[in-house]
Parts: sequence; structure tokens; C-alpha cells
Amino acid sequence: MKITITGSLGNISKPLAQKLIAAGHQVTIVSSNADKATAIEALGATPAIGSVEDVDFLTRAFTGADAVYTMVPPNMVTNAWKKYIAGIGHNYAIAIKNAGIKRVVNLSSIGGHLAEGAGPISGMHFVEEEFNELEGVAVRHLRPGFFYTNFLHNVDMAKNLGIIGANYKPDSVISMVYPNDIADAAADALQSDFTGKSLYYVISSVHTSTEVAAILGAAIGKPNLPWVEFKDADVVAAMEQNGASHDVAVNYAEMGSVIKSEKINEDYNKSANVIKGKTSFEAFAKDFAKAF
Repeated sequence: MKITITGSLGNISKPLAQKLIAAGHQVTIVSSNADKATAIEALGATPAIGSVEDVDFLTRAFTGADAVYTMVPPNMVTNAWKKYIAGIGHNYAIAIKNAGIKRVVNLSSIGGHLAEGAGPISGMHFVEEEFNELEGVAVRHLRPGFFYTNFLHNVDMAKNLGIIGANYKPDSVISMVYPNDIADAAADALQSDFTGKSLYYVISSVHTSTEVAAILGAAIGKPNLPWVEFKDADVVAAMEQNGASHDVAVNYAEMGSVIKSEKINEDYNKSANVIKGKTSFEAFAKDFAKAF
């Protein structure tokens, strides 16, 4: 098949491309960075260099594909994060329609049932809704859990402060996933003959915050590493200090609040459509230790 992938050479899109190429498919990878073209070609894929904010470009990149994988790239400096996410989803929907695409695998998120109050996840909710309105297009939404790799941002905290934490409780239940497990699920879906509109959760493991701290702590030789619950204002300040816009920082803290309340897990807990990832959190902890 001919398959177009968005997401450049990210943590999901790169292994996804590798899996599809190894299976004999012709893969085009969308990237906004022209410097990635050589690396994309080295994988055996065709680069499509342009902006996901350009519908005409997206239409050209999608045209001729048997299937498309969509994901909204991060934007840490936007002043309207939810609107940005929904807007990129709108661009994808128009390009899918214009290019005559019949099968789409869309990366959403656990918590995608929440239309408001969930930070960027609420933006993904509207992407799901718009894709579901596409007539004659089979759409498989993947709702992965919290990425293991997000904890790599806490390496310095663990090293210098001897703690790990976020703005949710030590006993908050976190449904998590390893990015390569998402790539596996996306590759399987893109190569299948699914029809209609559907959604599947992709979860590799489920742990409380305290269990996360214990597993990471054991990996770095700090078995008593505590999980500390931060105030929302502290999270916002830290995000802004690291270069995020105020709106992004506020939305990130809002996402933490639905993890704290566990509303993020409500639909997942009731769903029968769950793809179990093969990578344990203990296996990821070795990567955390290498970065430590």
C-alpha cells in the first residue's frame, strides 16, 4: 500500500514508518523540517516537507495514499492550545476529503471523551468529532495512555531534588503507554481492513503515582524516591520557565487535574476496545536510569 504518515520522525512516527517499510509498503512522511528529508529518505520513505497548517500541502501529501496516519504535532508556544489542536484536525479533515482518502488512523488520547476541562486532550476530542463526520471514510482513533517517555522530563528533578511529582496525588491511577507500543497498534490498524468509525485504547501498564516513583527510584538507586504533589500554580510557573506559553502551561496543569480526579480513565475503564502494549514500566525504567 501507499501510506502517508504525519509526525515527522517522532517517537511514534519513526518506528511506525520502519514497521510499514519493513512490511513492503510505500511510505511518505510529512515533516515541517527540511533538515529531516535526508533521514527520512535513509529510512526508505519519501519526505513531504511542509506545514500542517497548509491545507493545500496536506492535500498533495495525502493524494494517492491508500491510508493516512494523523497526529497533531506539539506546539509549546501557541497562545490558544486547544484551538490550535482542533484547527490542525480541521486541516487534516479537509485534506482527507479533498484527497479522497478512505482509511485513516488518528492518534488521539485517553480522556478523549472529555470535551472540556482536560487541557490539550479536550482539543483532541474535537478532532475525533470532526473526523467522525467524514462521510465514506473509515476512521480508527487510537487513544493511548500517558507516555512513559514524559517522565524523562523529570530526570533532573530526581537527580537534583531527590523527588518526582506533578499536580496530581500520590495515589492517582495513571494509565500509561510506551510510544513504540502505539506504533505497533497504528501499524496493525493501517494494514487492516477496518470499516466505519471506531476507537481503541492503547495501554501498556497501569500504576499509581507512588508506584511510578518506586519503580523509577529502584532503577536509579533511590528506592525511597517520593512522589510529591505540586500546586497548579507551580506547574504553570515551571512550564513557563522552560519556554512554554502561558496558555500551554495552564492547559498542561488542567490536564494534570483530570489525572488527579481520574476522570481521564472513566471511559477507558468501561471500554472493551483495549490494545495491550507489550512494554512494562519496569522495562522503561531502564531507559530512565540511562538518562539519569
